Amino acid sequence: MKLEKLNIAGWIAALAVGLFAGASPGHAQTSDRSIRPFTVQVPQAALNDLRRRIAATRWPDRETVEDFSQGVQLEKLKPLVQYWGTQYDWRKAEAKLNALPQFVTTIDGVDIHFIHVRSRHPNALPLIITHGWPGSVIEQLKVIAPLTDPTAHGGSAEDAFDVVIPSLPGYGFSSKPTGTGWDPDHIARAWAELMKRLRYTRYVAQGGDWGTPISSAMARQAPAGLLGIHINLPATSAGGTLRQGTRRVRRADRVQQEGELGLLRDDDRAAADSWLRRSGFTGLPRRVDARASRLRAMDVRQRSPTVPDERRRAGQRHAVLADEQRDLVRAAVLGERRARQHP
Repeated sequence: MKLEKLNIAGWIAALAVGLFAGASPGHAQTSDRSIRPFTVQVPQAALNDLRRRIAATRWPDRETVEDFSQGVQLEKLKPLVQYWGTQYDWRKAEAKLNALPQFVTTIDGVDIHFIHVRSRHPNALPLIITHGWPGSVIEQLKVIAPLTDPTAHGGSAEDAFDVVIPSLPGYGFSSKPTGTGWDPDHIARAWAELMKRLRYTRYVAQGGDWGTPISSAMARQAPAGLLGIHINLPATSAGGTLRQGTRRVRRADRVQQEGELGLLRDDDRAAADSWLRRSGFTGLPRRVDARASRLRAMDVRQRSPTVPDERRRAGQRHAVLADEQRDLVRAAVLGERRARQHP
């Protein structure tokens, strides 16, 4: 088995950088709004200590079944851990990061680390990308070149983006919050502030996993300059009306503000409609409205469906929301292009 195919780089880095406290930026004053260059410099002593602890792993007895019902199988886990301890080259990952422009800025008392790559093409559309859990900015490294230099990857200059990829608070090289309250809504406001500090007046947002509720929160808050969002983990709550499902999600969010729950709110389409109309994207809103009407019609039926029927309806909701998101991003890009052509 080739361990490289396990796609572990992102979450290995997330674990590693969390352990290497010496590489994290210092906690600056809240009033400091400066944007400071950042370079990853993990002490060799920290790497050596991590390898020693990996080598000293105390293994449990082998599982008593032949499947994964008792957890990850020992014969699968041991080679992976051995790879971490003896083969994984952190310096190579460090060099990849340091080959890109990295910065730190302090927002609401937390140092936010981010990668910022500007396109060589004029009028590139700024894009802020949010990673998930357990992960890090390393997950997005492969998309930077195609987004910032589309002509080198079969695209056209008008497809170019300036890319901003921040580390979530407490992740990677961002500092840890000293109090509670850093939920998706708070992070969304911080991302809007970050784009403001970078002097972007028009931009779009993308996210998956935890990046989904954060990008969705940006949509609901509709900060000045945000044209639209794209998410790759849409989710809905099965059963009940839209309003009931939304209330359930919000109650769960309040209970687990710093937990591991991330759902796309069912009422995000209303924010999508408002952006489209506010931004003058005529034509597309009707298509989005039609999909929203179909979704509402499915949600408000008062009946007691069977479990398979409930799953079918949940799948329909998922497909409708995915369609809406595609239209939203398409509308944002088309609108931005029109604005460039007719300033």
